[in-house]
Amino acid sequence: MSYLRFEKTLMTNLEESLQKEILRTNRSGAYHCSTIVDCNTRKYHGLLVVPIPQLDDENHVLLSSLDETVVLHGAEFNLGLHKYNADNFSPRGNKYIREFAWERVPTTIYNVGGVWLKKEKAFVHHENRILIRYTLLKANTAVTLRLRPFLAFRSVREYTHENHAANRSYREVENGISMCMYSGYPDLYMQLNKKNEFVYRPDWYRGIEYVKELERGYDFNEDLFVPGYFELKMKVGESIVFSGGIDPISTRTMKAAFEHEEQIRIPRDNFMHCMECAGNQFFNVQGEHIYILAGYPWFKCRARDLFVSLPGLTLTPSGKPGEFEQVMRTARVAIEDFISDKFSAVKIYEMEHPDVLLWAIWAIQQYAKERGVEACRDKYGDLVLKIMDYIRANKHLNLHLAPNGLLCTNGRDKAVTWMNSTANGRPVVPRTGFVVEINALWYNALKFTQEMAQLMGNNEAAESLVRPIALAKQAFVEVFLNEHGYLYDYVDGDYVDWSVRPNMIFAVALDHSPLDSKQQKKVLDIVTRELLTPRGLRSLSPKSVGYNPNYVGPQIQRDYAYHQGTVWPWLGAFYYEAYLKIYKLSGVSFVERQMIGFEDEIVQHCVGSIPELFDGNPPFKGRGAVAFAMNVAGILRTSHILKQYESKLEA
Repeated sequence: MSYLRFEKTLMTNLEESLQKEILRTNRSGAYHCSTIVDCNTRKYHGLLVVPIPQLDDENHVLLSSLDETVVLHGAEFNLGLHKYNADNFSPRGNKYIREFAWERVPTTIYNVGGVWLKKEKAFVHHENRILIRYTLLKANTAVTLRLRPFLAFRSVREYTHENHAANRSYREVENGISMCMYSGYPDLYMQLNKKNEFVYRPDWYRGIEYVKELERGYDFNEDLFVPGYFELKMKVGESIVFSGGIDPISTRTMKAAFEHEEQIRIPRDNFMHCMECAGNQFFNVQGEHIYILAGYPWFKCRARDLFVSLPGLTLTPSGKPGEFEQVMRTARVAIEDFISDKFSAVKIYEMEHPDVLLWAIWAIQQYAKERGVEACRDKYGDLVLKIMDYIRANKHLNLHLAPNGLLCTNGRDKAVTWMNSTANGRPVVPRTGFVVEINALWYNALKFTQEMAQLMGNNEAAESLVRPIALAKQAFVEVFLNEHGYLYDYVDGDYVDWSVRPNMIFAVALDHSPLDSKQQKKVLDIVTRELLTPRGLRSLSPKSVGYNPNYVGPQIQRDYAYHQGTVWPWLGAFYYEAYLKIYKLSGVSFVERQMIGFEDEIVQHCVGSIPELFDGNPPFKGRGAVAFAMNVAGILRTSHILKQYESKLEA
């Protein structure tokens, strides 16, 4: 029995099954995303969603879906599912689903009047191509299969509607057709590995609705173009493969291509294998550059997310240190272009945010812990010194080194930290002045840079950091630590923010803390009491003013809730690290229990992955992007740290 498996009862219950999404990526920016019943509920959903650089910097839905119809004795049984207005679902093909399972590839079993049909989907690595394999498992009579493609040819940010500009013509290719509905788009090649008949019957399917967009307060309906259908006979035991891609494929190779994609995948047979597979989906190879996308389906490569995610995705047993070096090679170009004030062709966004360079140093520090300080010195020692020289010289436009040794930033008019929600053009939480995690990262970076300088034999650089380290340590306690034993979130002149937020946990979790052990434990205790949940840390304590735990409703409502009580698993990962740092081996069982809570989640929101955030109150429902890199990376890194502690227990 598969680890990820859903039976008929759930599949026929649309209230449950439409909440469960699946994601496949090709690690080059393209993806396939839908629900487990293949009913698209977001404008971002589609069978083949690809970047088209010649048009813009967005992904585009080419092939929205593919409806299967089984024809028996002249009777048609349509296996597709679409939502139209007034909660009208048609043709309700989910009633024929016997089960959905996902081990190596997503697999759906249909039972139609004694005919058992298996459908398996594979997204080809580094190629803009979806492969779907159909196998006729059981039948007592001749079976005809029809495949009806629904075409969109539009950006994920937009909708398409019936129009006269669409090119409805097609061109015959080997065992299929190619189409291009609008100028600037690539051709979409739809082919099968077996000879078939394409019946040209063009029509628009009007008023298809996306319930997730309706929930989020956006426009939610569009029209999709169906050019006709492919028809072919199938025998019991026979498998046929459908290919949708922007390039033609030799139909003789399609079966082997599917089998290859199936074999190279890690089986999703336990929780950690699911996390490994989920982590692999965020890599994005573009020529010589390798990025980490912040999440799917709408995020791009954001600098902070990249550096926070990088160690968890590459430096754990499931990762590859070589991938760390490849991604960092791309990131290094972006860093050096930024600190040299040069235009960068590298597509890493938000490099200008004040904490980004400090997160880059943290990521390099994790490399040193896993691969050795000498290896780190040789590869990144000069980069660390270069970054610190840049910051200490006050060259960053929004990061100023104050006389007390701490860093201050201006976040009044623009959100500049990870808490980046805005409403009406203004930050919802204007974190400005001395920000707690920025200065925790700063102290940690000073200490790590000193270590690197000593290893490099640069005694002058190491000596120059002695006084700044002492200054920052003293000032951090004086500025942030309050009489209740926790840390202010930010301090701006005479104003102090008393809100109990999770950002203080970094001052405990990082390798070098400006707090002594007693102070660290007090911070950890308060975070445990007020912020800890089974899904990570709340972004605001329920006892603080403005607590808003439910990330629901239209955009403005969600903006105000985004960091006002919602739960973020990646913050939980730093909490678990801090907990183990304080309690050491005696804390292992507690962290293990916390991690078990995430196993339930991978069958609730995006199957096999972790969403962007959760509501702050039970039942802690998953919200936002269906898959989020920092969260998956945090779980992988926590598991790795746990194993290191567990090995000590066994010894």
